[in-house]
Amino acid sequence: MAHPKRKHSSARRGKRKNHQKLSSPLLVECKQCRRPKPAHMVCPFCGYYANKEVIKVEKKEKKKKKGR
Repeated sequence: MAHPKRKHSSARRGKRKNHQKLSSPLLVECKQCRRPKPAHMVCPFCGYYANKEVIKVEKKEKKKKKGR
């Protein structure tokens, strides 16, 4: 098995690992509700895609906390 004769510098290692970073997901604004949503997907908040209602989304009611 081959072994390196000399240690690679941290700059050389950094140049190699530069392209392994995570990218942020592409978000676009929904035309109906103006919330950010993933591109080319149905809006999870209003259920619209390409100005058409694709799925029916029910709004969740907030639970009230009981007093002590």
